[in-house]
Amino acid sequence: MPEPLTAPRVVLVGPPGSGKSTVAAALGERWQLAVRDTDADVEATAGKSIPELFVDDGEPHFRALESAAVLAALAEHDGVLALGGGAVLDLGTQQALDDYASGGGVVVFLDVTLTHAAPRVGFNQSRPLLLGNPRAQWAALMEARRPIYERLATITVLTDDLRPTEVAERIETELAALRRAAVEDEA
Repeated sequence: MPEPLTAPRVVLVGPPGSGKSTVAAALGERWQLAVRDTDADVEATAGKSIPELFVDDGEPHFRALESAAVLAALAEHDGVLALGGGAVLDLGTQQALDDYASGGGVVVFLDVTLTHAAPRVGFNQSRPLLLGNPRAQWAALMEARRPIYERLATITVLTDDLRPTEVAERIETELAALRRAAVEDEA
């Protein structure tokens, strides 16, 4: 593993309902770091919500804005970063995350089962990619995305039955183990 980061900084990836935003907030509070969410960046750039972007401009336009938001955040942000669930589908984003991790950055895959994602996501809300049968759509998204999340992840944490603070504690434990392993490898 490359030289570990001197300050705790992580990028959170995972599907809708995994807790990326709430865990990012918990980590930011614990570590006294700024938190950034690329979905919020996209909405600020577009001046409209993500569901409105999908309806008004289409998914390709949203994905282009999302890719730009991820690249900018990776270049500019030194705190805790949460990516939108589908951001990892972009090949440029995958390469940027690979480069980030090879430089000592940590990508955390927040995994979750459908049973636990459903009440968190509230499948009755407006989520453009979950229209129709939301549970079946979520399962199909995970089938397509899971291999990417797993390949990019430095750390994986299953968030089922855990509060955001508990997930943050597990991430801290895993980070400490990574740092210990890196020190032992150097010795």
